[in-house]
Amino acid sequence: MGSRLTAAELTLLGLIVERPRHGYALEEVITERGMREWTEIGFSSIYYLITKLRERGLIEPTEEARSAEGKARKVYAATDEGRRMCAIAVEQAIAELHPTFPRVLAGLANQPAVDRVHLLRALGQRATALGERIAHIQSAADAQGHAPEFVQAIFDYSLGQLTAEQAWLSRYRTSLEGTHHREGETPMTPYDVKRDLKALYAPKNTKWAIVDIPEQRFIAVDGTGDPNTSQDYTHAVEALYAVAYTLKFASKRADGGRDFVVGPLEGLWWSDRPDVFVSRDKSAWNWTMFISLPSWITDAMIDDGVTTALEKKKLPAISQVRQLTLHEGPSAQVLHIGSYDDETRIMNELHHTYLDANSLRPSGRHHEVYLSDPRKTAPEKLRTVLRQPVEPVNA
Repeated sequence: MGSRLTAAELTLLGLIVERPRHGYALEEVITERGMREWTEIGFSSIYYLITKLRERGLIEPTEEARSAEGKARKVYAATDEGRRMCAIAVEQAIAELHPTFPRVLAGLANQPAVDRVHLLRALGQRATALGERIAHIQSAADAQGHAPEFVQAIFDYSLGQLTAEQAWLSRYRTSLEGTHHREGETPMTPYDVKRDLKALYAPKNTKWAIVDIPEQRFIAVDGTGDPNTSQDYTHAVEALYAVAYTLKFASKRADGGRDFVVGPLEGLWWSDRPDVFVSRDKSAWNWTMFISLPSWITDAMIDDGVTTALEKKKLPAISQVRQLTLHEGPSAQVLHIGSYDDETRIMNELHHTYLDANSLRPSGRHHEVYLSDPRKTAPEKLRTVLRQPVEPVNA
């Protein structure tokens, strides 16, 4: 009994320790919890693994259940030895840092075998696949409802790994796309944060869901007051776009010629009196408005961009533009479609239902990403990403 359990054996044994199950029930829970994102357990291999666990004395048949069609199904329960072995294996699996050898590393190590156009195409395909997988896992996580904390932890870990790779892939593609192309080569696609970080800038969920936000850099301006009437707000937005486009053109002219699409306007909102958001007392709102930057834009480039934009545009607010770095981490996020003034209902749902139901509390400032231009879009069609950094209540 001293031999270790494989990951597949431990997964199946753990589900049977959780409660007695037959083979079909094991298949259902594996699918429901998205376990095939991190295990290689096919439907046919379930019965092979059951046989192995039974031969080792870790599980035993206890009864027969009948399906709705009257088909008999053998139910298995864990033995005392099975529960002991499972506990030991779980502790080892969590505590030990096991090396991973993803196939992508073999590809990265042999990049000289393909030209840059094909390399970038492959990386683009990987970025698309990552976005789709994140959306799939997020959908599965949302479907769990009030799942046990350990089930939610599995989804959170998987999403954290994938969004971290997504952020790395975005930086790497940007560095490759930004290098100077030789005569005759096709210019590379400009970096676009909406394309490269789809989970953050093109979410599909219109119900609150948890995402893991990586570190990002921005240019920002701070202020206070109603954005509908405050001249300071108007001047701040004008200043941000003036500097953002100055940086874009300067980056294209620089050695290497790296281009990027100017990102959407974003904002952090807060007040010393949280009730003002529910009452929509906008005159008491504090805000930081900002625009995302590609990773290659340095602080020195921002300083130069501010100086150049101020000389050209003569907008006093440009002198208030600063660098901002955010790492929000786990955050509740939703896509809101409709007027900005219609956000009250969905924000009430977050603070009075969703956070309590998931044992979470706010850990940062309310964040909004404005995907639509309000000058060109009807209020009922405005698309806004609403985001709230969160942490467990017992943290």
